[in-house]
Amino acid sequence: MPDDLEIRLLRYFVAVAEELHFSRAAEKLYVAQQALSRDIQRLEERAGVRLLDRTTRRVTLTPAGRTLLDRARQLVALHDATVLELRGEARSLTVDVVGPGLTPSLVLAEARRIAPEVEFFARFHSGGESAAPHLLAERLDVTFGRLTGSYGELERRDVRREPLTVLLPIGHPLAELDAVPVAELGPAGVCFRAGDHVTAGWEHAVLQLLSPLGYQAGGAHPHVLGADEVAQHLRDRNAPILALSTQPRVPGSVVRPVVEPEALYPWAMYWRREAAHPGLVALHAGVDRLGAAEGWLDQPEGAWLPRPEAGE
Repeated sequence: MPDDLEIRLLRYFVAVAEELHFSRAAEKLYVAQQALSRDIQRLEERAGVRLLDRTTRRVTLTPAGRTLLDRARQLVALHDATVLELRGEARSLTVDVVGPGLTPSLVLAEARRIAPEVEFFARFHSGGESAAPHLLAERLDVTFGRLTGSYGELERRDVRREPLTVLLPIGHPLAELDAVPVAELGPAGVCFRAGDHVTAGWEHAVLQLLSPLGYQAGGAHPHVLGADEVAQHLRDRNAPILALSTQPRVPGSVVRPVVEPEALYPWAMYWRREAAHPGLVALHAGVDRLGAAEGWLDQPEGAWLPRPEAGE
């Protein structure tokens, strides 16, 4: 039929929609920019709607383009998975989700709903810097977190600006507040190395937030992992623990948001450049769905972000 949407055209559209830049998308696809532009125009003609708004300075998705993007990723993922299965080359995707219940775990759960035919394996490599060598050595396919170093072989996309919270022992004076100002964390002796979310990227971020209060990287205690150990640490020290809004429940604690300023942690997703897998497409679609539904990249006025993300 003349209005069939070819997989190749959908694949090209996904690349342009992700990059929002024809030149970068063409490089990613190894096609000429002029040819890519013609194919996107052909897709729009077949769909009967404009999918992208183009100016000399920017490319943006139209409402129809945003609707198609999620479906296009699913169709491309299903196509690629089918081809792999027919060739007997079906391969699972290994994803570092940092810790149970955190934002990456939510993305993985959504990807599994989107692409139930794909086999995903979750791993806990502590994200970012610790996971990067595994990613580059192809022992891992995707990781989440923050990379503070330079890794030119990896692709990156923003996932979420997640609010910071503070875990407080029941009965702690700060537990009486509805929200805890950053300035109150210093006198309370807040801990920032307890919880499955603790990574090198996390420490790099929160030390920027806490350094005006006199906190330094040296001399901190070892990482405390697992809800039971975090609960024990909370009881032993009777002091607040800096965490994320997705922090799994810890017995004996209450959770309060961090304010003045509202502090945000910038999650990103990383994968090897030129990697192609239907599970990766599903992860992107999961980020899109959850991000749109819950405003994951919204940034309230006056909110705090670490550098370099604060300057992006």
